[in-house]
Amino acid sequence: MSKAAAPPIELASADPSIAQEMARWLAHLGAERRLSPKTLEAYGRDLRQCLDFLCSHWGERVTLARFASLEATDIRAFMAMRRADDIAGRSLMRALAGLRSFGRFLEREGKGKVGALSAIRAPKVAKTLPKPLPMASAKRLADADERAGEDRETWILARDAAVMALLYGSGLRISEALGLKRREVPKPGEGDVLIVTGKGNKTRMVPVLQNVLALVQDYVAMCPHTLPQDGPIFVGARGGPLSPRIIQLAMERLRGALGLPDSATPHALRHSFATHLLSRGGDLRAIQELLGHSSLSTTQIYTGIDSERLLEVYASAHPRR
Repeated sequence: MSKAAAPPIELASADPSIAQEMARWLAHLGAERRLSPKTLEAYGRDLRQCLDFLCSHWGERVTLARFASLEATDIRAFMAMRRADDIAGRSLMRALAGLRSFGRFLEREGKGKVGALSAIRAPKVAKTLPKPLPMASAKRLADADERAGEDRETWILARDAAVMALLYGSGLRISEALGLKRREVPKPGEGDVLIVTGKGNKTRMVPVLQNVLALVQDYVAMCPHTLPQDGPIFVGARGGPLSPRIIQLAMERLRGALGLPDSATPHALRHSFATHLLSRGGDLRAIQELLGHSSLSTTQIYTGIDSERLLEVYASAHPRR
């Protein structure tokens, strides 16, 4: 294993040898695994909290040898302490993943094997249902006139409206929409499908509405930049690739204008596409294909949304409620 540069770390609860290995581990994750700075910060914080707990739990500073002799009961006690602080299951899962990563690093470096970490089950994470938008709101997001008062060029407003229309009209991920080349998007009346490249570089065919194609064509006609057939159809203000963050910011402005909750994100338009199709009698298998889900179980989350909506209607409308 290559030795990544490791800035020194000071730990009051652990021996300097632990601090040194922790610094090398984080440097390795950043340089070779290319984890984001925020993930590295979270992993480092989780390990510090564990070492602080073990120091108090054992009544002595943690050494490499003592850490390697960790028992499952020690890890469970640490997780119980974190859960008592109202830490969510997802954060506990991340903490355990970080500790396991550090344990594997120590083992590869010949500094001991922490077998207890593999004996601990990951905490369960409650599944949250996607939050689709009401149909009327989803349609308004694709209307450039909703942002007519903004100090932005008309072609940019048309571009953002066209992207959101694709997200809702065809259920695309934002990366899929922004990855479309000009030649891949037919003009109105010249086609009704898109070939989309999704996760895992897998391609799929999705239908596209003619009024959505008309919005895209309106944007293309207004765009001041040259749009080569083999180049991206959606470009930024200077003609370069359009960043997903620009569309996210546009959605934030529209949320305020339309009085929508924070859950109204570009990805919520994809959720809305699936939920609204299902509520209109769409077949679950067909929706799976349209979304590009490899497993039907992923698509089945939308049945939970539909059931929840039906129960709300029942509770509000039944005469004997």
